[in-house]
Amino acid sequence: MVKFKDYYQTLGVPRNAADKDIKAAYRKLAREHHPDANKGNKASEEKFKEIGEAYEVLKDPEKRRRYDTLGANYKAGADFRPPPDFGGGAGGFTFDFGNLGDLGRGGAFSDFFETLFGQAGFGGPQGAGGFRPQGGPQAAQQPRRNDQEAEIELNLEEVLKGVTKTLQITQPGQKPRTLEVKIPAGVRTGSKIRVQGEAGKSTGAPAGDLYLKVRVKPDPKFTIDGDNLISEVSLSPAQVVIGAELSVTTLEGSVRIRVPAGTQNGRLLRLRGKGLPKVKGGPRGDLLVRAKIVVPTTLTDEERSLYEQLAKLEQDKAGK
Repeated sequence: MVKFKDYYQTLGVPRNAADKDIKAAYRKLAREHHPDANKGNKASEEKFKEIGEAYEVLKDPEKRRRYDTLGANYKAGADFRPPPDFGGGAGGFTFDFGNLGDLGRGGAFSDFFETLFGQAGFGGPQGAGGFRPQGGPQAAQQPRRNDQEAEIELNLEEVLKGVTKTLQITQPGQKPRTLEVKIPAGVRTGSKIRVQGEAGKSTGAPAGDLYLKVRVKPDPKFTIDGDNLISEVSLSPAQVVIGAELSVTTLEGSVRIRVPAGTQNGRLLRLRGKGLPKVKGGPRGDLLVRAKIVVPTTLTDEERSLYEQLAKLEQDKAGK
């Protein structure tokens, strides 16, 4: 038995919160519990995952609608049993991407999420793991193309280079089918990949198309801002005062950057062409590295003596 999760409580917003308030709450909490800012803190790491899962549901109108139909009947931590008519219909498809690391159980989403939306979010009105049929109210009266939609999760490296995913589709009474789907570089969350004629086979309706809706999963090192990526670099007071040269991480490895003398906390240092590509080509976005000044909490005797000398010099300067 899984436990009900109150995603609104996780983000600290009311159930009628506007999309912009949900987004703002997510960004604030994600910054606070980001792994880079809480190295070795398992509690913050778990909280970061919970925040990401809650935002994955509440930012998506369809997922939020489905979640809200149940939320009023449960309290956080209560045993969760979706009603019998809440999806799970016979005849639905199930599918998976094989051994793909973080997808599914043990990855970014909890058992509760999988129960409600299907493994790794690849769900629809037919229940966990089911494709979401497309079409209007006329579908019951006449044969139609049975287009289907499901979600696929990519990491930033796959967005940068493109990737081929192996997709296995299973229908009741049919042998599993395996497809290889090529995902081009540069897709974004919300992009759709069309796989022609691979949905609705053997259902009595004309074969439709399979649409894979892309979701780019959160990365512990980078935040996506359009075509740009944003990361942080920690700097000591001495480094920002006199300037420094140091190594920063990009999607393609580490590079050296120069931090100008007098750099202020929060300043963005731009690495051109180190962001995300576009599907249709053109110049890549940039990597914006945010300066984060870290004040030391422990000092050697020599360091303390030097800081005391500096403090005296500053005091004398201010007194002139």
